[in-house]
This record gives sequence, C-alpha cells and structure tokens, in this order.
Amino acid sequence: MGKKILKVIVILLAILILLVILFFGTLTVLEFKPAEEEACPVAGSTDRELHAGDTLNVATWNIGYGALGDNAEFFMDGGSDVYTADEARVEENLKGITDWLNKNEMDLILLQEVDRDSSRSHHVDETARVTAAGNEYAQSFANNFKTVFVPYPIPPIGKVDSGIMTLSAFPISSSMRISLPCPFSWPIRTCNLKRCLMVDRIPIADTDKQLVVVNLHLEAYDSGEGKIAQTERLVQVLNEEYEKGNYVIAGGDFNQVFSNVDWSMYPADPDKWLPGMIDASAFDSRWSLLMDNAVPTCRSLDQPYAGADPETFQYYLIDGFIVSDNITVKSCKTQDLGFVHSDHNPVKMEITLE
Repeated sequence: MGKKILKVIVILLAILILLVILFFGTLTVLEFKPAEEEACPVAGSTDRELHAGDTLNVATWNIGYGALGDNAEFFMDGGSDVYTADEARVEENLKGITDWLNKNEMDLILLQEVDRDSSRSHHVDETARVTAAGNEYAQSFANNFKTVFVPYPIPPIGKVDSGIMTLSAFPISSSMRISLPCPFSWPIRTCNLKRCLMVDRIPIADTDKQLVVVNLHLEAYDSGEGKIAQTERLVQVLNEEYEKGNYVIAGGDFNQVFSNVDWSMYPADPDKWLPGMIDASAFDSRWSLLMDNAVPTCRSLDQPYAGADPETFQYYLIDGFIVSDNITVKSCKTQDLGFVHSDHNPVKMEITLE
C-alpha cells in the first residue's frame, strides 16, 4: 500500500513538473522580443504645418491603463488588488481622461500605460477610445508590455497588450521604437515589461530640421540598475538628435525624480515604493529637466485614494519633460485632477520653438 501511494505521489510530481516546464516553455517561445530599433505605424492625419517660432501646448500623462482611478489599490505597491476596476469603471476613467484632453486642446500628447487588449482592463481598446475622442491627430503606438499571460499573483494578471501612445496635431513623418535595456532575466523576463523609447519626427516647414518627440516610461520595480542603464540610453539618443540640429522633447513617466527638483514636500516612506533619481548633471547645459513640485504627479497605490486622508498619503514627482535649449519653456505645470481617473496627474507644458 505504501509503495502504491509513493508511486502516485511520484507520478503527480512528475506531471506537475512537466506542466511547469510546458508553461514556461510556452512563455519562452511566445516571448515578446522586439528588435533594437523598429518602425512604429503612424495612423491618423492632419495637414497642419509646424513652423519655427510656433508656440505649442504639450501634455504627458500616464493614464494607468484606465483602471487605476481613485478607488484603486494595487498589489505591487503594497495594496491587495490585481484587478482594480470593473469594465464600467474603466470606461468611466477613459471618459474622464479623454474629456480633459479635448477640453485642453493639446498640440502634442504623450500617454503611457495605454492598453489595447489586456485582461486587467477587460480587453478595452484604449487606443481606439483616445483616437475617437475628438481632435484630429496623427498617432503612433509602441508596445512596452506584451505577453500572452502573466502568471502571478493570485488571481493572475493574465494577458497584457499595452504601451505608449503619442498624438500630434502635426503630421508625423516617422516613428521609431528604440528598445531599452531590460534588467530582468529568464523566466521573469518572459512575462515582464520591455521598456522602450518611441521617437516621433515632425517636420518643421521651410527648414531641414525636425521636432523630435520622445515618449517614454522607464523602469519601476527593478533594483536600480535598470533605471540607470535606461537613463544612459536616453541621454545618448537625445544628444544624437540635438547634434543633428533638431528640436528635442522627451516626456513621460520617468519613475524617477530629477535631482534638480525639490520634492522634500512629499516625504518618502521607506516601507512603500520609492522612485529612483536622475542625476541632472548627466545632462549638459543644452538640456532643461522639468518637473513641477507644486502638485504631485503620482500617488501611491498601497490603498485607495478616495476616502483616505490626503495629508498622510504618499505622493511622488516622477512625470515631466526634458527639453533642448533651442526650445523656450514658458510654463510647466502639473494639473491637479485629484487622481480621480488615474494614479497620475497630467503635466502640461507650453513651449516655443526658437
């Protein structure tokens, strides 16, 4: 009898091991493996010309895949939830986001965490919602998170198809996805983010110059090496574009604060997620690193924001812009939207091309 029980246990263990091998083998075979550089499709049309001397309104906003409104808490930040919104709340969040974008009539919009077909956002195509929301824009999209299945936690995250999206009131002549260093090894790498820069080029009329717009969402949950390596690559790309004579804007969710920005008004709790820091000295005098500390750009997801005491909440400054010195920045202000529809606030910048 004992031998039979042992045999059953061995068989069950063998089946379990085989299933695990098959599972991770499938994830490995189907792993999202983008090239170092690859073209991104450009959709939409606009016939508006961009000229030197023009003044533009630019916004960056991590929209939290439409599911990280003020009701949300998330397990990676110390909360308890994986699925943070039902489909109705996703649609409500997206409406609030697109309403703000339409009301503000931005010339350039840089969005992060935009889902196309993900379990966490109930497979709502958020790119379609943003595109259909109003103004005529050229649009580009690059995946930075694409996997058939994320097997953790319980319940698992599941399928993810997500990325960064740029909308321009001017024609985009080309869009390129540039892969960033990935700090994760196998098997975690197979179902994790593959961060990137999306570099869009907008011709400037009557010149051979371009406005180069870099949309980004840098590493969040690494031990620090990933953020450093990705920032180094960003510096390299920006310098190369500036040295070509172009106007350059980089914007997005850096998951880091700039060292030239005082964020002491938002004391960091070491028991919660902490951002990294980008050393402003890594950028020479040709660049301005901009974050508005009057309003936090992000809030912690360790608990819901609605109903919490805002005075004791953990806030961050991690969204902003880096701008070349041939662009005059008239203002850069975080918009206080109360984190109702996303765990980030949009950052709005007014600039003039010199």
